[in-house]
Amino acid sequence: MDFDIPNELRAYLAELDEFIEREIRPLEAEGDNVRFFDHRREDARTDWERGGLPNEEWEALLGEARRRADAAGHYRYPFPAEYGGRDGTNLDMAVIREHLASKGLGLHCDLQNEFAVVGNNVGLLLMIEYGSEEQKAEWVEDLAEGRGGFSFGITEPEHGSDATFMETTARRDGDEWVINGEKTWNTGIHRASHDLIFARTGGAPGDAAGITAFLVPREAPGFEVVEYLWTFNMPTDHAHIRLGDVRVPGSAVFGGEGRGLMVVQHFFNENRIRQAASSLGAAQYCIDESVAYARRRAPFGKPLAQNQGIQFPLVELQTRAEMLRALIHKTAWMMDRYGAFSVSDKVSMCNYQANRLCCDAADWAMQVHGGLGYSRHKPFEHIYRHHRRYRITEGADEIQMRRIAGYMFGFMHQQAPKGVSD
Repeated sequence: MDFDIPNELRAYLAELDEFIEREIRPLEAEGDNVRFFDHRREDARTDWERGGLPNEEWEALLGEARRRADAAGHYRYPFPAEYGGRDGTNLDMAVIREHLASKGLGLHCDLQNEFAVVGNNVGLLLMIEYGSEEQKAEWVEDLAEGRGGFSFGITEPEHGSDATFMETTARRDGDEWVINGEKTWNTGIHRASHDLIFARTGGAPGDAAGITAFLVPREAPGFEVVEYLWTFNMPTDHAHIRLGDVRVPGSAVFGGEGRGLMVVQHFFNENRIRQAASSLGAAQYCIDESVAYARRRAPFGKPLAQNQGIQFPLVELQTRAEMLRALIHKTAWMMDRYGAFSVSDKVSMCNYQANRLCCDAADWAMQVHGGLGYSRHKPFEHIYRHHRRYRITEGADEIQMRRIAGYMFGFMHQQAPKGVSD
């Protein structure tokens, strides 16, 4: 087995770093853009006059960084060459996303907004795989360039992890569908033109089949944004929406009638391994910063680094990071070689462990840095508040563990790797 990062990927990381230093760091330092990253970040990013929505200047800055990354050939890296990408693999993206997150908070990679100069554009991935020819013609370029997008309406006020029990329904009425129900945590709906609404069109509660995805225009009559839900990490763009007799044409069906759940599940593994890599990178940043601070901070006449009470917790965190890095790389490599669904159990292991590690590392970084670490003049509290979200939204820790147990005890079955015997 070869554990070296491929030479072409190593060369790309150097190319990416050069672009960040040449284009993104100066943009971050321009004017008072640094207010979005220093101790003022939460207040600067939040438009309190608009109910806590992201500040328009903040989103415009992200848009400019995205434009520059796309012009330089980085933003579309993971996508097929025919869509302007570089055919990036799962292993590539795992290494890249860890690398970017390990640099700390900055315009190059702001995970609060799921933004990085190398894009993880799930909407485009879904459109390429499941969109009709007409939908692709309408959406692909806008999605690829970040000019347009759609939100995701899966979770409901009374149903989260039990998505197959959703109460939102859609019924045929001639050539149209009529949708009724409520969704919550519709991230990004304030600037999305459409919401990808998942509704039951057949089957019984609990059935995986019978759920259909619809691209619903936000301006459709009967589509109502009820409120934006404030969270642990502001600003908020997470909406609770209501659909009352919303009508859409048959062409709004996305991925085929009754196959909506498959649309999302198909990319769960790819998205979760990348998110795990980001959490690992953020955790490594917290560890590295804590080690550096402990070496230079010298209370009572000696560096903190000489105290085993400081050393041992950081040793534990670093050991967990090294073990997790090996599992993430192995899992991403196996996904590339054997298919996304050949390692579903390992993806869940990577995901919940990485999110726990990041929260633990950020918490310990605050402790090592003392009062300064607790303040907003260091990014650790921001990292903690943001990554705490992923222990719920990426599939709660308990759901991931239940999934792993399903494979361990034979309640679930995953695709066997090609060429690997049972």
